[in-house]
Amino acid sequence: MTTTAAPPPGKKVNRIGLELVEYKGGKTTLCAGCGHNAISERIVEAFYEMGIEPERVVKLSGIGCSSKSPAYFLGRSHGFNSVHGRMPSVGTGAILANRQLLAIGVSGDGDTGAIGIGQFVHLMRRNLPIVYIIEDNGCYGLTKGQFSPTADLGSRLKTGVVNDLPPIDTCALAIELGATFVARSFSGDKKQLLSILKAAVSHGGTSMIDVLSPCVTFNDHEGSTKSYSYVKDHDEPLGEVSFVPYFDDIEVDYEPGTTKEVEMHDGSKLYLKKVAENYDPTHKGAALRLLRETSERGVYATGVLYVERNRPNLVELLNLVDEPLATLPLERVRPPKAALDEIMESLR
Repeated sequence: MTTTAAPPPGKKVNRIGLELVEYKGGKTTLCAGCGHNAISERIVEAFYEMGIEPERVVKLSGIGCSSKSPAYFLGRSHGFNSVHGRMPSVGTGAILANRQLLAIGVSGDGDTGAIGIGQFVHLMRRNLPIVYIIEDNGCYGLTKGQFSPTADLGSRLKTGVVNDLPPIDTCALAIELGATFVARSFSGDKKQLLSILKAAVSHGGTSMIDVLSPCVTFNDHEGSTKSYSYVKDHDEPLGEVSFVPYFDDIEVDYEPGTTKEVEMHDGSKLYLKKVAENYDPTHKGAALRLLRETSERGVYATGVLYVERNRPNLVELLNLVDEPLATLPLERVRPPKAALDEIMESLR
């Protein structure tokens, strides 16, 4: 569906003629200052600036504070709020039914790392074309702040309880399982998160982004390793992330030897400036070593951690037709009687 009507005089619009307001959603009901709201704002900016038609997008989520977020962005898009931890299955069905849709899934550290861990595992290995965002606050904010599977060892609740279990590193898990774009960011870093989101949308495979998003109600106190102050003090960016969409003819002028250029699925360019010494985001082993080393030092490596550019996604592997499957006539989706007769004869 194309929406390129002439803009009203004096109104600022994007490349397809839409104002920023067309990409917003309902008023948030999350706590004031919640990091999840900042993520929603960056999603609105990314889709507006890239000129993506809202009706082409399907928003998916599970259960939890994070899974309420899709109500707060892209109000004109399709949406489905699934049961707890089952968003990957719903997303897989939506994309296989209509490969023209651009899928964005929003989950939480509990929705992904606990009840939904099995679904997460298979989504990552299949390389479904989806932007999968984990709004990671290290606690169950919807049920009074208990530790989630991403809570760091030794972190402390407001009640004084200390976490004695090691965390699941969703980025390391995603890389190991086969996700082809993996990044980590901080909800408070607007510039970095916006560039990562744009690159993820342009990637064409599974783009998994773990966004550290402090819970201001239950996990923003001294002793928490997911609080605003802790993340700000222990954030170690890999470098500056710049993104140039395919439709912009922009020259990027960086000093020789300090920039890594990665071409996205649609021809857009991702530029990683002054990355960590000897770090190659296209090398799986290097990405896993970096995550292990930074974890041992108690810091969060943020930025684009891993990109694999040439692996076919699930839709390509299945050789699906371009049209939405539900629109196909019966003669194109039902085998003829001759095919059934041949199969039956082969079983005699």
